[in-house]
Amino acid sequence: MRTLRTIRIGQFLLGAMLLAPAAHGAQRTAEMPRLENAQLETRPVAGSLEATLRDLAGKAEKPGWIGYSVDQIAGERSVCWGNYHDGEGCGTCNLEKDHDGTTSTTQKTGTVKLEGARQLVVLFRLEAKQVMRIRVASEDCTLDAGGLPFVWLTGVKPAESVALLETYVRGAHFDEHGDHGIGHGALTAIALHVDPSADRAFESFIKPDQPEGLRRQAAFWMGAARAKPGFTALQRMAKNDQSPDVRAHVAFALSVSHETGAIDEIIRMAHDDTNAHVRGQALFWLAQKAGQKAVGTITGAIENDPDTEVKKKAVFALSQLPREEGVPKLIEVAQNNRNREVRKQAMFWLGQSRDPRALQFFEKVLSQ
Repeated sequence: MRTLRTIRIGQFLLGAMLLAPAAHGAQRTAEMPRLENAQLETRPVAGSLEATLRDLAGKAEKPGWIGYSVDQIAGERSVCWGNYHDGEGCGTCNLEKDHDGTTSTTQKTGTVKLEGARQLVVLFRLEAKQVMRIRVASEDCTLDAGGLPFVWLTGVKPAESVALLETYVRGAHFDEHGDHGIGHGALTAIALHVDPSADRAFESFIKPDQPEGLRRQAAFWMGAARAKPGFTALQRMAKNDQSPDVRAHVAFALSVSHETGAIDEIIRMAHDDTNAHVRGQALFWLAQKAGQKAVGTITGAIENDPDTEVKKKAVFALSQLPREEGVPKLIEVAQNNRNREVRKQAMFWLGQSRDPRALQFFEKVLSQ
């Protein structure tokens, strides 16, 4: 995830009153999501969640699904596999759709949240006596199991869920199979648990001895989902993680955090980080946030950063600001900056802006 410009973090609507009939006529518990095309069985956790899953997986020669629910982090969000929907509800989540995790959300079938904690559905796909995938869905999603067996577990303890999912985050090379790998699925699920054990798990994922890929993805979720504990951890990473690539991802993670002080920490990174790439990334994400603090830091980098490449990235950051702020600043840089490469960069981005003020500036320059 080296290019992070188009990351989408949405606000989502979850439901809890599940009013539709169960798949194949079975009776659902109050916490079970709506199911379609599922051979449904409901059973309680026996002993521990890990032991129950191990037992079920050991018997699963053919494909099937296991699911359960836990309390989800606060905020209005719908999630299907790891794709998010802005306040529109979830619709149908096709569990057997394997190519990119996209979902059909054309029909908003009705579940209505009246009271109590919102629930996250954690899903495990079994085949050949092992877990092959881990997915998450909101309880307002309709889950289409593709005609496969579906075991719904009751009595799951949130801390046991986090502990089980941790084993899959650590159990194989984290970046295996990319964003849709089992480790990524488990990490997403942990991030959306409200239980405090999830924060402890994330603290362990960002330790220096953990793989860089895991530290990068953990940073993203701490900014996107883990509120104050996540922000506090990101501040430490911004100062102490030895990998410039990880720190660059921390700048992005801070940009999606809603915690007070997140923008100030990005500004600090843009000023003080020892690595030019990190400073440049911090400037880029500041530009996405805009505001007077961001503008001052970006223009300050153009004037004062010792690295010409960082100066050029700061010019690009100006081009990302709203036009009323960015275009006049680009004209000012093109006219007055002492660094020839920086002036050229400003001229280039003015040309890309298609703004009438840029055209007037070029006419003025060419007529001299």
